[in-house]
Amino acid sequence: MGLFAGKKGLILGVANERSIAWAIAKTIMDQGGECGFTHLPDRPDDEKKKNRRRVAQCVEQYSQAKFLVPLNVQDDDQIAQVMKIAADEFGTIDFVLHSIAFAHREDLGRPTYETSRDGFKLAMEISAYSLIAVVNAAKDIMSKRAAIAAMTYFGGEKCVPGYNVMGICKAALEAAVRYLAFDLGPRGIRVNALSAGPLKTLAGSAAGVNEMLHLYKFMAPLGRNITHKEVGRTGAFLLSDMSDGITGEILHVDGGYNMMGSPGRLLDAMRDPPVESGGLI
Repeated sequence: MGLFAGKKGLILGVANERSIAWAIAKTIMDQGGECGFTHLPDRPDDEKKKNRRRVAQCVEQYSQAKFLVPLNVQDDDQIAQVMKIAADEFGTIDFVLHSIAFAHREDLGRPTYETSRDGFKLAMEISAYSLIAVVNAAKDIMSKRAAIAAMTYFGGEKCVPGYNVMGICKAALEAAVRYLAFDLGPRGIRVNALSAGPLKTLAGSAAGVNEMLHLYKFMAPLGRNITHKEVGRTGAFLLSDMSDGITGEILHVDGGYNMMGSPGRLLDAMRDPPVESGGLI
């Protein structure tokens, strides 16, 4: 019997087969869970329905994928409609994965002080407030031991040049996780966030992931980058009963990068000339 046997829930934010949300969803379904999926709405003039098609290509191989519907998290009516579909299909739900974030590329690519007012509001609404809106709509159909997980990144804790306005949004998201965990505690609902190291995803391509992969390989104590499977397993853990004593936490899956107080082994590549192991500079 799988870890998620008899469990049902929502996966919000799969973009394609490289999405972290998909890695987590696959783990859940491989462990017997049933999932409802949402996708970014397609533009009316997009006859190929690219957003839906990319996610459909992922979920169609799983009988445990029970529905796929569009969701614009800026629209409370659409959020409510997704919850109604979930209630009709599942009755109650046991988990919600929130893997949704967005900022205009031009705002990510400029100094933080040049972030546009409209761009800031848009990024914050989609990347942070949407978790609050989703939780508010989902709370009444969630079981008494349900779990919610959001996706964040180290740039919400420390300054990561190039992450810019999204780092501010992730800081807000992480604060929301803590306050939601407190509010929902009496219901038995847990709220956590998973802070993954860099991976090659659609979102990562906009945040300079290739440079970060090289840096993490040198600096992380494990001396390597993480994998989609590792993040998938950890995300599923946070949504399972195995983590039933954990709430309000930010769990890092980054090979230990977040705990480093110096460049670590990257210093060996920077030294000219190199010094013996254990030497001081």
